[in-house]
Amino acid sequence: MKRHARLLRTALVGGASLAMTLSLTACGGSGDATAGGSDTIRVLVYGDAANKVEKRLVDTFNKTSKVKAVLDTIPGADYQAKLQTIISGKQAPDVFFNWGGGSIKPYVDAGLLMPLDDFIAKDPGLTSRFLPSVMDTAVVNGKPYGVPMRGTQPVLLFSNKKVLADAGVTPPRTWDELLAAVKVLKAKGVIPIALGGGDKWPTQMWFQYVYDRVAGPGHFRKAVNGDKSVWASADSRKALGMLRELIDAGAFGTNYDSVKFTDGGSPALLATGKAAFELMGSWEYSTLQEAYPDFVRNDLGYGTFPTVEGGKGDPDNLVGNPNNFYSVLKRTRHPEAVAEFLKLMYSDEFVKSQLGIGNLPTTTNTPEFLDGSANPAYSTYQYDLVKKAPVFQLSWDQAYPPAATTTIYQAVQQFFNGQSGPDAFIAAMQSLPAA
Repeated sequence: MKRHARLLRTALVGGASLAMTLSLTACGGSGDATAGGSDTIRVLVYGDAANKVEKRLVDTFNKTSKVKAVLDTIPGADYQAKLQTIISGKQAPDVFFNWGGGSIKPYVDAGLLMPLDDFIAKDPGLTSRFLPSVMDTAVVNGKPYGVPMRGTQPVLLFSNKKVLADAGVTPPRTWDELLAAVKVLKAKGVIPIALGGGDKWPTQMWFQYVYDRVAGPGHFRKAVNGDKSVWASADSRKALGMLRELIDAGAFGTNYDSVKFTDGGSPALLATGKAAFELMGSWEYSTLQEAYPDFVRNDLGYGTFPTVEGGKGDPDNLVGNPNNFYSVLKRTRHPEAVAEFLKLMYSDEFVKSQLGIGNLPTTTNTPEFLDGSANPAYSTYQYDLVKKAPVFQLSWDQAYPPAATTTIYQAVQQFFNGQSGPDAFIAAMQSLPAA
């Protein structure tokens, strides 16, 4: 989510205003690699706290490359919509950030992306230096279209340890314990769970985990492959009933739709003690480390999603983003330079820099550097979770094609707000196209 996920899928910004946005957010250099520039490649990434590492790697690349890389960032809440606006035009990047899966399939189907078979044939490290299960996420129609960057991003239940201690609450291991904790925290005048509902995708995370725990991962696999009947199943209705009970218990307060993660609102609630928990991708750590380092050092807690008694999902299952990826546009003028840039994604410098901000790369050499991460205990915890997870489910809004995202977000938000009931949610999800 963050995780990815992420975000608004409708193209709302015209080309002229986007050109201005890119100009203002570029981290260095100038020129348009695909629209006539002869000496640059443009690298487009999701704008957030991780950009410091991407800028560092661009600087490293530019020290030895005749063709220079230029890093452009788009603020997270606008990333997907603006990418859709520019990807087939003159402002298109050479290399761009994505989540694999449904997030790139339409671009593959449109013939915009370069399959990376030739890159991999010349440098097998572009696959062999990464965990195989992660590479699969960027395979479309049997061909590889992405090289992992940043790191794996499971969704975790973060907490404020001081708030929990003051309320006499322990991190919930089961759904019933979560409901009990909500009751206690609400009585103490604390928002039990911070939620950036204004972004919509953080709300979706609750559906992903509850559906997994209740119905098992097979439910979503069938749904995304076109089996619409699973949304009307007994397990689906049970999951919706559990979510309704949590919402009606006041777990998220009353103003969650006015709060966003992307502008720092929901992390601030957690860090300042106004909320006790937040369900968020593992990038929460780097976000909080950037803005609230003392909180991270002293009071940040984290754990897995609660189990559901009698549920079909394994308690070790994860949801989130197995990895982020760089994909390459077929029209790039400098494929050789792009290939050299991608090699940095499994370099020791990359691994150490990502670990330094709390991200967890999926390279085979990652375990060598866990002790030097920003928080070795946190990095090792994540690594072990990912290693033992029977299933790591890609976020719903990334597994489905981008055209489905608005429908998913509206269904999730309206159900949460009580504007619609189970039948309307089910009908909306049944209307989605297969991936």
